[in-house]
Amino acid sequence: MSGAADRLPRLLALVPYLMSHPGAQVGEVAQVFGLSEKQLIDDLQLVWMCGLPGHTPGDLIDVSWDGGEIVIDNADTIARPLRLGIDEASALLVALRMIGAMPEVAQGDALPRVVAKLEQAAGAGAAAVSNQVEIDVDATPDALPLVREALVRGRRVSLRYYVPGRDEVTPREVDPTRLVMADGRTYLEGWCYRAEGMRLFRLDRVMSVEVLDVPSSPPAEAEPIDVTQGVFRPSPTDRLVVLEVTAAGRWVAEYYPYEEAAELGEGRLRITLRARDDDWVLKLMLRLGDTGRVVSPESLAEKVRAEAGRALALYSSAP
Repeated sequence: MSGAADRLPRLLALVPYLMSHPGAQVGEVAQVFGLSEKQLIDDLQLVWMCGLPGHTPGDLIDVSWDGGEIVIDNADTIARPLRLGIDEASALLVALRMIGAMPEVAQGDALPRVVAKLEQAAGAGAAAVSNQVEIDVDATPDALPLVREALVRGRRVSLRYYVPGRDEVTPREVDPTRLVMADGRTYLEGWCYRAEGMRLFRLDRVMSVEVLDVPSSPPAEAEPIDVTQGVFRPSPTDRLVVLEVTAAGRWVAEYYPYEEAAELGEGRLRITLRARDDDWVLKLMLRLGDTGRVVSPESLAEKVRAEAGRALALYSSAP
């Protein structure tokens, strides 16, 4: 049994669907919306009691389903499909780009076409915000098969790896230990000789891979990295950032490690965490939108406001 939070958006989508599909059958519509016929009829009975203020027969939506055919009338005021807000469109674009960047996803033109249509429908603002979250890197498409080859053969790899925090490409020699999935991404885990420690390398940031004719032999102290709580692990040397989030932004405290969290009432939360760089915080705040703000340091708060203003200006100027 679905709750009111699920039912309202379904009803707002159901009416436009029925208006654009005259003569639709109860069984067909139930299948489209993933409902039983009884659940759909319950929804139709609720639609029948909705309409404009006044609540006279002429104000209410007229719907019937005698004989299995759904007939709906007097619903022009909500006949248009729901539109995505800029925050919803941005989140969807980010998710689609994340899926497209995964090496396991078959390459084709379907996903890019969906992204292009969504960007066009959502406007420049949503596209600008979502582009801030994902870094466009000219990664090699051969990373996954070559890393797998190195793991099977037990060989060291030479990487050219993009580090977004420093905006530079670094050479690495790595003894691979495994491939892992974390935060929706594919990572190579291995002993990095440049860092002299175990590291995770996101495959969509690997610029090139060469399988070396050198046996992979991680040192005895090399232990698997725990990714059960995500990849991000702050360093004690990272600077402290204080955020305030609304109830809708409390997921930050569940998703990222923090040093302190204080309740502010009405579901709001003040979170103190360590940030590896300003760009990471900037992307996080653009994801949060109006559900969060940077309290300190003030210089970072100003940077977030400026970037958000730029994105909103692009959205406002979209046709």
